[in-house]
Amino acid sequence: MRRGGLKIRILIGVAIVAFAFIKKCSNRTHNPYTDRVQNINMTSDQEIAIGLQSAPAMAEQHGGLYQDQKLQSYIDMVGNKLVNSSMAKETPYRYEFHLLADPNTINAFALPGGQIFITYALLSKLENEDQVAGVLGHEIGHVLGRHSAERIAEHDFWKTISTGASVGADMGGLVNGIGQNVLLGNGRDDELESDKLGVLFMINSGYDPNEMIDVMKILKAAAGPNRVPEFQSTHPDPENRIEKIKEAIRAYQGK
Repeated sequence: MRRGGLKIRILIGVAIVAFAFIKKCSNRTHNPYTDRVQNINMTSDQEIAIGLQSAPAMAEQHGGLYQDQKLQSYIDMVGNKLVNSSMAKETPYRYEFHLLADPNTINAFALPGGQIFITYALLSKLENEDQVAGVLGHEIGHVLGRHSAERIAEHDFWKTISTGASVGADMGGLVNGIGQNVLLGNGRDDELESDKLGVLFMINSGYDPNEMIDVMKILKAAAGPNRVPEFQSTHPDPENRIEKIKEAIRAYQGK
């Protein structure tokens, strides 16, 4: 009886794992803006809904919105110029730009569907409008690249795999560990893809893409000497990003 029960559990576990792989294959989606095939299990409308629902909580975590309409209008102007001058305008996403009050955290990030944030701490470090465009262009790249949606699909995939493994044998913890690694924010390839798209958006909007190089230098200086080495981080080292940005500038400007 025990042996029969174990066999049934293994069969159920195998079936669940097989279902996860079949579902992943069926979710293969071509992104026309990056020309990349991705594992996506949601529509653009669902991405927009997730971003809108999550935006208030994200703002609250960073002290709310910065209470200066002039600065907010400035962020809106730069962001909308980037969108309206590029293929981002052709996407179904609703791009909205938010200046966060956080005076200490040097950061910018994007939620799925077009909600984009930059902290006052980062804005205060930037030296000109072109650098602001570099930061916002990079974040628009994350939205257009559907990086959050891709991570959500990966999370669902590993969650299903974990369930199947747990049913079939006591190895769910290992699979859960793999899934968690997948979920540690945007990966290196995502960051580099967004840098490249950001360069393109800057050029299309009349901004100097070389200023994105200076943004990387600002980020590196802000991180200080104790920055986590690249091989231990999900983000590429700023020096590596600078080289890739230079390559993108040469490619897009034909130099």
